[in-house]
Amino acid sequence: MRIQLDIKKLGAVLLFILFFTACSNKDAVNEYDRPAIYWYNQVVKEIASSNLDKADNYYISLRSEHAHSPLLPTATMLLAQAHMEEQEYIMADYYLDEYLKKYAKGTKIEQAKFLKIKAAFLGIKDINKDQQLMLDTLANVDKFVKRYPHSIYLPVVDTIKVRLHMAQYMLNENIANLYKRLGKEKGFKKYKEKNAHSPLNMADIKVPEVSFLESIFN
Repeated sequence: MRIQLDIKKLGAVLLFILFFTACSNKDAVNEYDRPAIYWYNQVVKEIASSNLDKADNYYISLRSEHAHSPLLPTATMLLAQAHMEEQEYIMADYYLDEYLKKYAKGTKIEQAKFLKIKAAFLGIKDINKDQQLMLDTLANVDKFVKRYPHSIYLPVVDTIKVRLHMAQYMLNENIANLYKRLGKEKGFKKYKEKNAHSPLNMADIKVPEVSFLESIFN
């Protein structure tokens, strides 16, 4: 399990590197030695124009030339939210990690951790392929609830938790039924047992026309 998770993280890092390499080729910033406010304004301008490739490159210039600028925390969070709006959740997660590692303090930590949960949840596109991401997100939800029991984000986090449990329950049910059709009693019992320990049961779930993982933020 750890090896699988590490490979997944490595894949995300490699994708991030490839993304920035592509950005540098397509939207290279051929300017140097500018004040921090110049780079920041360019980041904001490109975000407003929905040109996130170029905004990323201006951010690199801001961070490279002004590593201690007070404008960096705001620029980092702006890019995290902009990438989330564009459904680029790996990039959003990268900026949120950067923000948490270097800039977040006080309630800003809570906000960034909530946004990481939101980005991870919205990044789940196929419950069959994204099972580990679902489990990781549920674990992070539990940590968030324990750490911030009175958070203003708790209603949304609780909704995410219920949606994920529903999706996990239905996934287990589908796998159990598949094993039953194949005559594999051991596999059938295993996944039925998983649902026996779920906080939900089938009576709690009404199968929607759209995915359990959709519509929360619409």
